[in-house]
Amino acid sequence: MIKTGDIRNIVLLGHGGSGKTSLAEAMLHKTGATNRLGSVDEKTSICDYYDEEKEHQHSIASAVVHAEYSGKLINIIDTPGYPDFIGPAIKALPAAETAVIVISASAGIETNTRKLFESAAKANMPKVIVVNKIDAENVDLAALIKNIRETFGSQCRCANLPAADKASVIDCIRNETGESPVMNMAKAHTELIESVIEADDELMESYLGGEEIPAEKIASVFVKALKTGTLIPLVFTNVRKEVGISELLDIIVKYTPSPIEANAVELKDGTQSTQLTADPAGPLAGLVFRTGFDPKSNMKYSTIRIFSGTITSDTNLLRNDEKKGIRPGHILKSQGGENNEIDAGIAGDIITLAKIDELKISDLIHDGKIAGKFDMPAVPEPMFSLALEPATRGDEQKIGTALDKLCEEDPCFKVMRDEQTKELVISGLGDLHLRIMLEKMEKRFKLSVNTKEPKIPYRETITAKAEGHYRHKKQTGGAGQFGEVYLRVEPAERNSEPPLQFSWDIFGASIPGQFEPAVVKGINDVMQNGVVAGFPLQDIKVSVYDGKHHPVDSKEVAFRAAGKGAFIDAIKKAKPVLLEPIVNIEVTVPSENMGDITGDLASKRGRVQGQDMLAGNIIVIKAQVPLAEVTKYNSQLKSVTGGRGSYSMSLSHYEPVPPNIQQQIIAAYAKKNHTD
Repeated sequence: MIKTGDIRNIVLLGHGGSGKTSLAEAMLHKTGATNRLGSVDEKTSICDYYDEEKEHQHSIASAVVHAEYSGKLINIIDTPGYPDFIGPAIKALPAAETAVIVISASAGIETNTRKLFESAAKANMPKVIVVNKIDAENVDLAALIKNIRETFGSQCRCANLPAADKASVIDCIRNETGESPVMNMAKAHTELIESVIEADDELMESYLGGEEIPAEKIASVFVKALKTGTLIPLVFTNVRKEVGISELLDIIVKYTPSPIEANAVELKDGTQSTQLTADPAGPLAGLVFRTGFDPKSNMKYSTIRIFSGTITSDTNLLRNDEKKGIRPGHILKSQGGENNEIDAGIAGDIITLAKIDELKISDLIHDGKIAGKFDMPAVPEPMFSLALEPATRGDEQKIGTALDKLCEEDPCFKVMRDEQTKELVISGLGDLHLRIMLEKMEKRFKLSVNTKEPKIPYRETITAKAEGHYRHKKQTGGAGQFGEVYLRVEPAERNSEPPLQFSWDIFGASIPGQFEPAVVKGINDVMQNGVVAGFPLQDIKVSVYDGKHHPVDSKEVAFRAAGKGAFIDAIKKAKPVLLEPIVNIEVTVPSENMGDITGDLASKRGRVQGQDMLAGNIIVIKAQVPLAEVTKYNSQLKSVTGGRGSYSMSLSHYEPVPPNIQQQIIAAYAKKNHTD
């Protein structure tokens, strides 16, 4: 059985098409874990085992594989590279000690590479950069190295360099001599050693004093240099021809931290925090970082990184703060879509459990001896939405169940029933994201839907003070209904919580206190359905100050109707307006597209807030823009930038709709109500 100190956990990060999955396949083949080199193009990849991944020829979910090399167990997490599927990549970060960032030599540093590098840096992870596809035509590797250093820092140092024929690489850690067309070997060796010894004051002093630093001392400090961030090794590969793979494996097993050497992982429980030690004999603590469903059997698999303790088939597992125990059953080791049983999972390892429906991404699993939550990295908020309607009558419940399962797999895929618009709405990070999710639903669950743009979730509010009055009087044979309410309304602060600030200011007994809940219910009926165009109201103060009751005929139903009528009367007099959602948008584009993008955002009623210039002639434009103007921004941005731009959105606030647009919305609402 492998020991914790002999485990290495790496996560492969980078933009789509950089070669992460192919790199994982080359590592498996080189170590003998597979007897043939898997290929994304030929649909024989072990990591891309879902039908959608094979069809689209790129990863959609993260996959876990493992290999043994030089007596060490390497767990490899392959992650998706396209921005629409960044969620599973971010959620995989806490499961690994080292982030391996893959950059295509031909494409250079792309959008998602920057984002994922930043995520790994925020997680305080050691990083290794792999420059892949070194044999591509017209590649200037020296210029790329310069660009990498400008973008990610001067601590990016070459740990090896391509030979002149690019059919092999030369080690810069031990060699000061050798011929590479990319860079002078002596210079590369010196830069690397200086970045390593920068992590150790004693070694630095010896080095500056002119002492020769032995190779074994360099090796012993290498892990420290990675952990402290004084060094980010650059290595070169051509994964299709397996060039540089053995050298990368050597760096992983010799120089990246084991779970024992890694930065401590903390569990937070309120103000308390517990540092977890990678000790198989310690209390059990594990993180669920991936869930998936077998495409054939629909069986659920949950993948867990164990930080402390040991899991066996008869361990009594607890989830988060729940008291009910779970039996793990078989302990599995994943090799892509295949799972093989092992005796136990120990601290530092990554294992998989089957058929445990309760487990969700980000869950803590433990044995009752510890408590708390993992501090998980944040994922982007999904803002690209579609409204769904079943293609076949009666499929509503089945569709709901299928969507719930898809939500479990991808933390950036959300489903909600919009109470305001009565629509079933799915949200994701882009058009591609939602299209593939619906493909999954159709293939796995045999369910089809029709899609349309969701309605914009406008709100209503008031801009002036006003008073309202309503008398509800009804005689129906026997006992009647009577209730009379006087109230006043005024605007509350914009985006205030709760949306309704209510006060009961009745003096004397003009309305008995027992009818207060009924009046509030009537007001809330209007708050939910609006007055102007059928949208919920917000930011309103209401004071009920007078009224009348009847000792026999006053009932709850009467005062609910009176409260509703008085509130509608007041709202109509209080200069009501529509509010629209305003989103923060960050658009990342080549700098030559800046004028086109800022002009386009201005035409969409957007306000540019600022710009950041990045290395590689890339600019990030930050703006605020009405959500209604950017519901189709995905395709528009692709058209303007030739597919080289990306964007992210998050809700900022609500603000009044311009009068001309408000009139159009109100007219459409009135027409619909008249038709209905």
